[in-house]
Amino acid sequence: MPTKHTQAKAVAPPKLDDGMQLERVRKICGSIPGTAEKISHGEPTFFTPKRVFAMFDDNHHGDGHVAVLVPAGPGVQAALIEEEPDTYFRPPYVGVAGWIGVELSRIDDGRLSALIREAFRLVSTTTSRVSKSAARRRNSAAKRKSGFR
Repeated sequence: MPTKHTQAKAVAPPKLDDGMQLERVRKICGSIPGTAEKISHGEPTFFTPKRVFAMFDDNHHGDGHVAVLVPAGPGVQAALIEEEPDTYFRPPYVGVAGWIGVELSRIDDGRLSALIREAFRLVSTTTSRVSKSAARRRNSAAKRKSGFR
């Protein structure tokens, strides 16, 4: 029993995936050049060279999902959830930014691959735009500093 000066350790919820769903996600993400897998927030997470584009969810926080979370373009989250509410859901935390949760047992490999590849493209494009914008700001600041206009 915890005392006044100690805290009870949080017990991780049980994993529901037998490894099959994670392997599906790994296979698709691993087929995209330039991706890396790391553990983030206790779950396998897939990165472009700089940003997250897919997160595996195996009963995270005891939510009952075995899913992948991916970013989607404007309006896509709402449309998919409305069309197939048993397959797609709005995940906590990242759902407000338009990410979608995909129940892996309810989607075939072709559709899953398309969603993951589109997420990679979205994140890579955003990263590229941000990098170009930052480079323009640096160049402008350097010109102002040197007195060149």
